Amino acid sequence: MVISGGFGVGKTTAVGSISEIEPLTTEAAITEVAAGVDDLTHTPAKTTTTVAMDFGCLTIDPTLKLYLFGTPGQERFGFMWDDIVEGAVGGLVIVDTRRLDDCYAAVDYFEHKGIPFAVAANAFDGEVGHTLEEIRWALDVSDGVPVVVFDARETGSVRDALLVVLELALARVAPPGAPR
Repeated sequence: MVISGGFGVGKTTAVGSISEIEPLTTEAAITEVAAGVDDLTHTPAKTTTTVAMDFGCLTIDPTLKLYLFGTPGQERFGFMWDDIVEGAVGGLVIVDTRRLDDCYAAVDYFEHKGIPFAVAANAFDGEVGHTLEEIRWALDVSDGVPVVVFDARETGSVRDALLVVLELALARVAPPGAPR
């Protein structure tokens, strides 16, 4: 499962809060040059950024283990996405409602690839600045794309968001009328 979204939306945090193993991260210090390119307005305390991917895993039940791959958020690292999503069952696009435009690329990517995905509005400081319908409208996602609120720091919240994506993926492969 791929966890994606713009710069500083909580992808690394989400992988870290749910992974049952110590997550593999590829964090690098934000340099002065990068600080001039990446908008740190809403994340002034951010000192590192993902430069390749994050990796973790989660056992759903004895027959199902999810491998979690977090993408880098900056467009300049987008060339890696095709390799990261290879074989993915679904994606979770994390958004920061203070800057919805940062996740358009991720939404477009999953739509273009035909990978089932959900949108998860990260509740920074316990708040989400828009209703779910406003987020859906702003991102122009269809009614078939779930839009949920979650907190990337909370294990149960991340689990619930990932289960929404897993349900989408299972619905795609299950024959009509089959129990899930």
